[in-house]
Amino acid sequence: MKKIVTAAIAAVIASTSLGVASAAEAQSRRDVREWRQDQRELRQDRREYRQDVRQYNRWQQAQRRYSAPRYYAPRGYAVRQWSYGQRIPAAYRTRTYVVNDYNRYGLYAPPRGYQYVRSGNDVVLTAIATGLVTAVIAGLFN
Repeated sequence: MKKIVTAAIAAVIASTSLGVASAAEAQSRRDVREWRQDQRELRQDRREYRQDVRQYNRWQQAQRRYSAPRYYAPRGYAVRQWSYGQRIPAAYRTRTYVVNDYNRYGLYAPPRGYQYVRSGNDVVLTAIATGLVTAVIAGLFN
């Protein structure tokens, strides 16, 4: 009698542990599927970003020049030429230097997360968060 009860208890424990293992395996597969879907969406976002930024050359000469108020460099800085890959200081990314009316100057709308910044007679496309220079449009202003 003890052997039958022991065998029954062992059978219940074994079947329960198999059920837990298969449930954990199913959860693991679901996690992997969700992770893969997240990775696909991330790759798609990167592709869209590259297509948005691709329309900008790293350096280009303005086709037309526009009149603008006199330029004053931020305190402690002088007018300088920026190039692709440099980081523009936070002093340039204030409301005073950001070009919001880009349509007026014949510029494309900046991609999400980017803005145009005036530096001397040039306009620089920079990342809002880091100040990384993506494109330079030289000689846009008189």
